[in-house]
Amino acid sequence: MEWKKTETIDWHNLGFNYLKCDFSYISYYQNGQWDQGFLTESDKILISASSTCIHYGQQAFEGLKAYRKKDGSIHVFRPFENAKRMNQSCRRLLMPEVPEEKFLEAIKMVVQANSHFVPPYESKATLYIRPYIIGVGDNLGLRASSDYLFGVFVSPVGRYYKGEIKPVKYIVSEYDRAAPRGTGGVKVGGNYASSLYPCKLAKEEGYMDCIYLDPETHTKIEEVGAANFFAITPDYTLVTPKSPSILPSITKKSILEIAREMLKMNVEEREIYINELDMFCEAGACGTALGITPIGGIFYQDKLHIFHSETEVGPITKKLYEILNAIQFGDIASPNGWMLDI
Repeated sequence: MEWKKTETIDWHNLGFNYLKCDFSYISYYQNGQWDQGFLTESDKILISASSTCIHYGQQAFEGLKAYRKKDGSIHVFRPFENAKRMNQSCRRLLMPEVPEEKFLEAIKMVVQANSHFVPPYESKATLYIRPYIIGVGDNLGLRASSDYLFGVFVSPVGRYYKGEIKPVKYIVSEYDRAAPRGTGGVKVGGNYASSLYPCKLAKEEGYMDCIYLDPETHTKIEEVGAANFFAITPDYTLVTPKSPSILPSITKKSILEIAREMLKMNVEEREIYINELDMFCEAGACGTALGITPIGGIFYQDKLHIFHSETEVGPITKKLYEILNAIQFGDIASPNGWMLDI
């Protein structure tokens, strides 16, 4: 096995951009069953022009990361949760589920084969892992495909937003991310395609991204761009929105557990009305790509609501960030079952 040389990679200045690694993974579903799957040196796939993933949006994906620990070993953060969430997406879009053991084995194979692309511990960069499943084959009518492709590719990445952790500002969007009782609660591409235009508008007005309200009443906070929202009250309570239209973030789930078990905070998952912003002293966005990003302010109805500060990270958000990163990079012991050693 001849590996691509990585000496020229500036690990400390990686952005969140795609860099081809040596191997990716492919598996096909045909005649009602998955094949064994294999590694390939190509990052290209060849599919029929009539594939359902192209015309009818029959596709789903996941995102997770591998981390280099101080001793040089590698582990992956909570892949078991990603395996479960991908299958929730598959069930919603009438795609065959990927057995959890197959999902995890694919992750192991790809990370091991590309282990030299896992950034060094000191860089605090990571290896981003993208599993995906798409409907393929010759199709024309509006129906679920009979053939599917499950793949995994990886890329070393830095922080989604470059530089040190710092507060960013968001604006409430008049657009919807997902339809009521639609696919907002699963990780499918259509949710992200519909967010591109509102995000562009937000950036043009000087904001990092936009806040989406619930699609039915436009009164409750749902998601922050492509991430989940959380807020902190003065009485030491961490609050996060609850809605069937919200993607169940694995990072958010982890933050809730850290807040409850390690920081002994009160934790609430409930509806959060946009007119409640004054009751929060800190707020943030969280997700696999985003990590934990503090929200300095939210612009709504001609007013910028400022939380802890526009320039400084709030103390509780900072603590959550530090603990989560310490767990992910192996500096402190993780809760049981969180990490998969490679």
